Amino acid sequence: MSSQTVPINRDIREERRAAAKRFQERMAGQKTLVVRLLSSPGAGKTALLEKTAEHLVRAGYSVGVLVGDVETNRDAERLAPYAPSVQITTGGACHLEMPLIERALPQLGDRIFDFLFIEDVGNLICPASHELGEHVRIILLSVTEGDDKPGKYPKAFRTSQAVVLSKIDLLPYVPFSLERAAEDAFRIQPSLAMMPLSATTGEGVDAWYRYLLEKREILVATAPNPANTPCL
Repeated sequence: MSSQTVPINRDIREERRAAAKRFQERMAGQKTLVVRLLSSPGAGKTALLEKTAEHLVRAGYSVGVLVGDVETNRDAERLAPYAPSVQITTGGACHLEMPLIERALPQLGDRIFDFLFIEDVGNLICPASHELGEHVRIILLSVTEGDDKPGKYPKAFRTSQAVVLSKIDLLPYVPFSLERAAEDAFRIQPSLAMMPLSATTGEGVDAWYRYLLEKREILVATAPNPANTPCL
């Protein structure tokens, strides 16, 4: 059987980067901070989002969540009591992409959120190479994974703005050095914010909440004013 290559003369990745940029600008214009969470499977993204959504909603903020997994809608079901949540199942793909976000977002309704969280598929490799229009990219590193992960998966850390060192309540029981993990991560990305915490005990979560609120304050202060935008 013969095969033939047909050129389409389109840069698909550039088109998706442009779509991500448009999405990011649209969310900024409506003062919605888009926060994307990356991690290995089981690092605690959903547990942290449960705690975060509950806290922000109680503080008077509106929160929406898009959550990605290969299969099942279990994480969206977990998050639904705390905030409107939509499950994105990839059917085998190891990461979310911009078309999936654009199709899922309307399922959250017409409400404009103060915070939109995107929980990517558990994976430290593929998601780092794809933009989803986020304003802040956070990587979770659980102490149960080992402190060598920043060095092994540098791109995920290099493209993030902050690292959450999760499950620190388990530090007495696992061979994990916060100092070694931080040293490795800062070598890759010196400007990273570093936040050790436990979603189970609540230790360290106040610093995480402050970080999110500060990022949204910056977004609101720098977002374009629609009233001053000229009509085209």
